[in-house]
Amino acid sequence: MECSDSTAATNNSSCSSSSPRSLSPSSSSSPPPPNVVLSPCAACKILRRRCADKCVLAPYFPPTDPAKFTTAHRVFGASNIIKFLQELPEFQRADAVSSMVYEAQARIRDPVYGCAGAICQLQKQVDELQAQLAKTQAELVNMQCQQANLVTMICMEMEMEMSQSPQPSSEESLDSLISPQSYQSNSFFLDDSNIGATWEPLWT
Repeated sequence: MECSDSTAATNNSSCSSSSPRSLSPSSSSSPPPPNVVLSPCAACKILRRRCADKCVLAPYFPPTDPAKFTTAHRVFGASNIIKFLQELPEFQRADAVSSMVYEAQARIRDPVYGCAGAICQLQKQVDELQAQLAKTQAELVNMQCQQANLVTMICMEMEMEMSQSPQPSSEESLDSLISPQSYQSNSFFLDDSNIGATWEPLWT
C-alpha cells in the first residue's frame, strides 16, 4: 500500500508539473529577447580604444558616420573635441559638434581662410543683393513719379480744352430765340392781309 501511494503521488506531481507547460502557450510562443549589439562609436573605433558606457563622443559620432569624426579629428584633434564637449552643458553639445564639423570641412576646403572665407563670400553676396534691391526700389519710385506727372499733365490738358471750347451765353440764347426763322414762322399771325381777309365778311 505504501508503494502504491508513493507511485500515485509521483504520478500526480509529474502531471501537475507538465500541465502548466502545456497550458501556457504564451510562454512557448513569446519571442526571445533581442540581442543587444554593443559596438564602439566612430570616435573610439578610429582611435582604437574601448568605448565606455558614458563615452562623451558616442552620442554625437555614431558608428554609421565615421567621416564626421575623421573630419573634426583632422582639424581639432580628439583631445580638444573631448575638452570642448566636457566644458559645455549637454543641450549645447550637439550644436557644438555640428559647428566643429562645419568649420573643419571649411578649413579643409580652404586652408588659408577656412570658415571666414565662406562667411566673407556670403557677406559679399548679401551686399550685392542689397545694392540690386536699392536700385530696383529707386527705379520703382522714379516710375511712380513719372506716372503721377503724366496724370497731372493729362488733367491740365483736359481742363484747357474745356476752357477753350465756346459756351453759349444768355444773350446768345435770346438771339437764337429772336431769329429770322422764328419771325417768319410767326408772320402768319401778324400779316395785314390775313387780318383783313378774316374781318371782310363782317363788313359785307
